[in-house]
Parts: sequence; C-alpha cells; structure tokens
Amino acid sequence: MNTEKFEIVAKTFQGLEDVLAEEIRQLGGENVETGRRMVSFQGDKTLLYKANLACRTALRILKPIYKFEAANPDEVYEKMKAFPWETLLSPETTFSIDSVTYSDSFKHSKFVTYRAKDAIADYFMEKNGKRPSVRLNGAEVVLNLHIAQMSCTLSLDSSGESLHKRGYRVGQTEAPINEVLAAGMILKTGWHGEKDLIDPMCGSGTILIEAALIATNTYPGIFRKSFAFERWKDFDEELFETLYNDDSHEREFTHRIYGSDISPRAIDIATQNIKSAGVSKYIDLKIMPFQRYESAPSPEGILITNPPYGERLTSSDLLGLYESIGNRLKHVFKGYEAWIISYHKECFDRIGLKPSARIELMNGALECEFRKYEIFDGRYKEFKGEGHNLDKRYDAPHRRASHSPAPYNRRKSYEGHRDERPRRDERPRGEERPWREEKPWRGKRSERPASRPSTPFKGKSFERRDRFNPEGEKPHRLHGDEAFRKFVTFKQPSIKPNDETTKPHQEETDKKD
Repeated sequence: MNTEKFEIVAKTFQGLEDVLAEEIRQLGGENVETGRRMVSFQGDKTLLYKANLACRTALRILKPIYKFEAANPDEVYEKMKAFPWETLLSPETTFSIDSVTYSDSFKHSKFVTYRAKDAIADYFMEKNGKRPSVRLNGAEVVLNLHIAQMSCTLSLDSSGESLHKRGYRVGQTEAPINEVLAAGMILKTGWHGEKDLIDPMCGSGTILIEAALIATNTYPGIFRKSFAFERWKDFDEELFETLYNDDSHEREFTHRIYGSDISPRAIDIATQNIKSAGVSKYIDLKIMPFQRYESAPSPEGILITNPPYGERLTSSDLLGLYESIGNRLKHVFKGYEAWIISYHKECFDRIGLKPSARIELMNGALECEFRKYEIFDGRYKEFKGEGHNLDKRYDAPHRRASHSPAPYNRRKSYEGHRDERPRRDERPRGEERPWREEKPWRGKRSERPASRPSTPFKGKSFERRDRFNPEGEKPHRLHGDEAFRKFVTFKQPSIKPNDETTKPHQEETDKKD
C-alpha cells in the first residue's frame, strides 16, 4: 500500500471552514490549516479516498500537482504547456478543466480555462499529432486551476461532481437547502444525536436526512455513484472497496427526528428522499403548518429550520410568518434550543427573541445569519441565575468533536451481520441494497422546475431606516408637474418617415402652418 503523504485541499462554503477542519482532524489529517472557503492538510491516498466518503461539509477534495506564477493568460498558457502531461493524460484520455480566479490581472476565468485547455492540446499535438478530447461531464481526468493574484495552483479534482450531490435525493421542492450547508448547520450547533431534533418547515427533508446520517455516523459518500479518482491511473480499487464497505464507525441512534411542513407535496417528496437514504426508521413526518403546533413532540430537544426568505420561496405574509415562529417558540418549545437561518434582518426582528449566538453563513449568493435562541421557562433573571447567559457577542457555539464517542452504544445501522453487506463491485445496478432495506439503487434526481415564483424581496436586507430618515421627518414627495416631468417619459413612434401612415399627419401639420 502506498503511504506517501502529499498536500490535499478541501473546498467548502464560507463560514464552514472550522467545521470541515475538525472533520479532517478526526479522519487523521495532518498540518490542518484553514483558509477562505478551504482547508489544506497532509495525507496519503487512504485519507484522500476517505475524505471523499466521510466529509459532510466538503464540496470538493483537490490534490495540488503543479504551482507557478503568471501575470496574464498568455503566461498561464506557457507554464501549463511546460508541465509533463503524459504522466496524467494520453491522446485517448478525456479531460475537463475548471478555473477560479481572484486577481486583478485575470478578469475572465473562462478565458483562462480556454488558454489552459489550448496548452494541453498543443502539448500533445506537437509530440504525437493527436490530442485528448475535452468532455464537460464525466471526464476521465478533472482539473482545477486556482489563481490568487499571480499565484497559480493546478490540482486534480478527486471528487468529480460536487460532494453536495450525495446521491439520495430523488425529488426536491422549489428551494431545497444545499446538503453541505445543512450538515454544516447541524454540526455548528454541536448536535450529534444526544437528543430529539425537529425541523417544523422541512421542505424536501434535507436537514432531517443529514441529521440522521450524523446521528448514526453514516458516511454521506456511500450513496454516490462514482468519484473522479476512480478513473485515475493509480486508482487502488482494493483499498477503496475496503473503505467503502467498512461500517465499524456507525453507531446506534436512540432518539427521534421529527419533520413537518404545510405542503403535502413537500412531505411526499421528503418521504421519498428519506426512504432513498434508508433512514425512515429514525424520522417521523406529518403535514402541519408551524403555526398549528400546540405541543412539542418531546419535552426537550433541538429545533433547526430554514424558513422562507422571500427570495425564491415566497409566503403570502412573510413577516407574519416570522412573528408566528417567535410566538410558537415562546409558547410551545420551552426547554428547546432553536436554530434558524435567514437572510432579512427585519424577519429576525419579528421573531421577538434575543439570540444567544449569531453565525454568518453563505446560502448560495445570500449572506445569511444562523441564529440560536434558548427557549426557557420563567424570567431571564432566573434563567441567568442557573448559570445560563444570552450574549449577542457569542459568535460560535461549543462543539463536540464530530467523531468523538457518543453517549450511547454503537450498533449496526442495517439488519444482520456486517459480513452480509455486499461488496461494492458485486452489487448489480438497480438492485436494492439489503442492509438498507428501503433504499433502491440511487434513484434519478428529478429536474428543477422550469419557472420560479415571483418574490417580494429582490435586493439586500431591508431596514426601516430605508423608508424614514433618522430625524423622523417625512421624505420630500413630488406632486403635479414636478412629478410628471421626473417620472413620465415618451417614446418616439417606431415608424419609418416614408411610411404611408405618416402622410395624413403631415398634411394636418401643413394646414396648421
């Protein structure tokens, strides 16, 4: 077995770097360092494979192979052409390349990609008279070129498709949360299955499924159809099969996970996804709007939810929804920790509770906040006297190591002895996986809806001061001719001067003259 160690880079969302770094440390990564949306570390081939299988908050696992300096795309071409490409490719190999640039000298990442592709093609044409083909999807070798100012790093992408595409999703609602973000949110709370969890606005069930995988310590990568490293020249199939079929890390989950949603369609989709992931026995679902909750499903637990922001998924009364969230938290979920992610400050304000933690997270292109609310019974003085505190300056909750021993006994998450679990290469496509009795073989992911509903909020977070100036004076309003001149414009008629329809108008003008 090759135990040579090399540099590895794991990409993630902004705000999840610390969680990913802890995951990698627990897997055995060395010299772990966090950066912007990435974590670098040292490891061998075993760790590279295992990181793809086990990391819940990684989007891609990269293996840097070539570093150089370049001031413009032409220099990138020359440096890329100087690399010994026959060590990775052949004229019969297919490849793809993706470029990411953070530099004043490189304005267009696609042009950099074209120049890098040309360098590889010209390298082989000059040597063999034949070049490898570019394939956007399913290429045998996937390359990643990262440019920060003049520093360029060429890496092999060991993941292929983004790791958020777990493989268990067979349907989705209009605005599903990203699987990596959902797992990161759960890990940020410090929850690993020690108590019940509820998502009262579960949508397609992503938070519920990721919670079940965390609680049972099931690797999220086991649902994937393939990884890019399986097509590398040095792929160790026996090593990967051993890692893939090892379930010694899985554990028993003795609590419950509850989900609900106002939409029957969302619950139907969540049911399918939960069944596809093989975690139905841990999750209870029901159709119910959050406003209808009269009692919590258990005396204590944790609530994690992703309510509508008004961007892609709308509500007829968005601010009223957040007001009702606060009302239900105060009157129904006493003794719970509640974690809510949202985008608009005014929505948070309507909850009417003081957060004990605020964590900045990126949900796609939206700069969101993930806020913690401790719901206690009685007065705040009594709550504080018991040693608790609500402090807005608290930036991150205490987290237990993601793979540390759980406060419950371990057991297998499938029926029967682990030796009955079939080898990955022995499973025919389309056959059900016997140790996850409900999981059909990797169902086809449904297509996204062609259209999106209109949204009430289009821009940044709005605040009341945008509508009223600080002095409390009413803004100046335009009336009459002043408003007419400012806001009304006229378009010229879109007709040709020699058109027959212009003649009567011209004659009338001549008569007036």
